[in-house]
Amino acid sequence: MKKLIYLDNAATTPVESRVFAAMKPYFSLKYGNPSEFHLLGQEARKAVEESRRKIASFLGAKAEEIVFTSCASESINFSHKGLIEALRHFAPKSFTPHIITSAIEHKAVLETCQHLENSGLAKVTYLPVDQYGLVKVTDLEKAIQPNTILVSIMYVNNEVGTIQPIAEIGQLLKKVNEQKTKNHQPRTYFHTDATQAIQYLDCQVEKLGVDMLSLTGHKFYAPKGIGALYIKKGTPIRKQQDGGGQEMKLRSGTENVPYIVGLGEAIELISEVKDGQHQKLTELRERLITNILKIPEVYLTGHPQKRVPHIASFVIKGAEGESLILLLSDKKVIASSGSACTSQVLQPSHVLTAMGVAAEVSHGSVRFSLGKNTTIEEIDYVSQILPKIISRLREMAPQI
Repeated sequence: MKKLIYLDNAATTPVESRVFAAMKPYFSLKYGNPSEFHLLGQEARKAVEESRRKIASFLGAKAEEIVFTSCASESINFSHKGLIEALRHFAPKSFTPHIITSAIEHKAVLETCQHLENSGLAKVTYLPVDQYGLVKVTDLEKAIQPNTILVSIMYVNNEVGTIQPIAEIGQLLKKVNEQKTKNHQPRTYFHTDATQAIQYLDCQVEKLGVDMLSLTGHKFYAPKGIGALYIKKGTPIRKQQDGGGQEMKLRSGTENVPYIVGLGEAIELISEVKDGQHQKLTELRERLITNILKIPEVYLTGHPQKRVPHIASFVIKGAEGESLILLLSDKKVIASSGSACTSQVLQPSHVLTAMGVAAEVSHGSVRFSLGKNTTIEEIDYVSQILPKIISRLREMAPQI
């Protein structure tokens, strides 16, 4: 294979040519500061607000409910810390907010929750998941307390691709909040990390029942360094960044106009190709899964049906994940072992551990994540070379 086969789209995607073309003028021609009232400034402001409108339309939200950030991690930190700080500001000193999240969340959620707990600002419950990485809504319902003010469950797990029952959780919390109102208890707000869901799933916020939703551009062909946070009108939140009062006085700092334009263009592209791309990638993913599972002692991770079309992840007995990735790379196949944010840490995946996968097995994890340019020829090539690579690694492994 002469060309590179890129199967790490869940880590990041290339910038789409149409997205880059839309961004280019705002680097050197339309370079005004959107906070200025002159011609160049207002030209930039118009571009920022048009992108805000596009993202709001995609989510079924209002434009004033969209705040631009640098990435999903910042959006998550902002949503969680901002909500806790806002509620504690008006609550009695004796009140300790309670957060519910899951054991398989992205590190941005887990470490933000840990920070809030270690700082004495909140108590946190980490829900278990089943063998497929699914949160049980009944477990969530049992965990809700009078002081539960935030539930944060990711829409799609970034390592194994399992889709969580977000709309069902939203319905549950709607009923919970109706009862809480009657009992004069604080409302429970609902956040979802939709980073891996934006391209493929219904992200209409009203259907999901969420109060906050975080996303980042580089997972759907916009550049790295730009994200957004949906904050439902009426949700209390305190700014985490002081300064000039940009982004409706919620996130100070001069707006990154070219990247905001790119984010808006990329999200508009999703709407144009969503259905066809979903079908194509599902067929390619199933072809890859079928072929790889023919290899002895290789197991699919994540839910067999409730999964996004672009992620196929496995654990391989007797083969170490990092070595596997390097040997695939030698064959010009780019994949990953675990998530991109944690793959440099030589510890068992917290996601696989929570799913009950033994530590020695989880070290043999591999994730193939497809993109819009993936072809059937590439899938067949990976299916052809992978058994040989696994055999080689198993031969090299120390015999116990």
